[in-house]
Amino acid sequence: MTVATLVALAAWIYLLAGHGGFWRTNQTDERPMSLPATGDPVVAIVPARDEAAVIGGAVRGLLAQDYPGPFRILLVDDGSTDDTAGIARMATAGDQRLSVIGGAALPAGWTGKLWALEQGRLHAGDAPEWLWLTDADIVHAPDTLRTLVARAQADGLVLNSSMARLECEAFAERALIPAFIFFFAMLYPFSRVNRPGPTAAAAGGCVLVRRTALVRAGGLARIARALIDDCAMGRLLKAEGPIRLSLTHRSRSTRPYAGWQGIGAMIARSAYAQLRYSPVLLAGTLAGMALLYLAPPLAALAGHGLARGAGLLAWGMMALAFQPILRFYRRSPLWGVALPLIALFYTGCTVWSAWAHARGRGGLWKGRAQAALS
Repeated sequence: MTVATLVALAAWIYLLAGHGGFWRTNQTDERPMSLPATGDPVVAIVPARDEAAVIGGAVRGLLAQDYPGPFRILLVDDGSTDDTAGIARMATAGDQRLSVIGGAALPAGWTGKLWALEQGRLHAGDAPEWLWLTDADIVHAPDTLRTLVARAQADGLVLNSSMARLECEAFAERALIPAFIFFFAMLYPFSRVNRPGPTAAAAGGCVLVRRTALVRAGGLARIARALIDDCAMGRLLKAEGPIRLSLTHRSRSTRPYAGWQGIGAMIARSAYAQLRYSPVLLAGTLAGMALLYLAPPLAALAGHGLARGAGLLAWGMMALAFQPILRFYRRSPLWGVALPLIALFYTGCTVWSAWAHARGRGGLWKGRAQAALS
């Protein structure tokens, strides 16, 4: 136990001091920007499948943008069985900037969301300078688009993405949602995404893409099979120029989660895909999670001497690392102490993800099991 705990302590020292400051929340969209008096043409593309519960708010948020340039919205109705399209049209109050496109059948070799985005891209044509890819459950503040474009122009970006604030009110959400951002940032430290180097990612709910850069990169067909489409897009576009990923309070998800099971399903949908469907990487991940998150509290509670001291210190360091994202989500700092249990839940979801993949049910979303494509 002593050796494992000391290794965990050394790992947490590295993570806090040398892993791109992943735990900090200083990569935001809050820096004052000189917003353009006139803006380049932008087309927002919204893929939507059975989103009647949330699409109205998303459409109204898009129509309320104070962007000072040509702007229109393409909603791609991806085979919805509810009244997604009708509710979206009612939300416009006659505003002609919204067009609803009936999605074509999903072809082989594409995941559903990327195929919907591709149809929107083709419909947008060559006129827009920017494509704003945004999800059907995301509500944006009125200055969101202006801020995205201003930052992209100022920094010469080919992609500018914001991590929308997720629902975090119910008990299960308070326990698990901040950790979702924490673990994402551990995999893709925002500061490393935002500077030259191999680390690339994006947040799929809000992605501004320079259309010509996407064309140069080969288009969405290059990543058509990707289940984790936002990070695949980040890698694709970073080869074309600088990209940026930020935390934001301007954009928020209105998608409710059905308690622990609903959040677990959201995690499990892509967890095994993140491991490239590799049993070896799965085994390594389980061992790594046990070492990082379980060994320290076990040593602190049941160990003696050096093991207990190292366990307490490592547990304290992980709780400290969790504090910035807890503050960002305005949650109690005491959740930091519970991070080992939260990590145990995420580990279980990763196993669930691998099991679902083995049963041909991997990547399940709105009735589609898509992981087998990857």
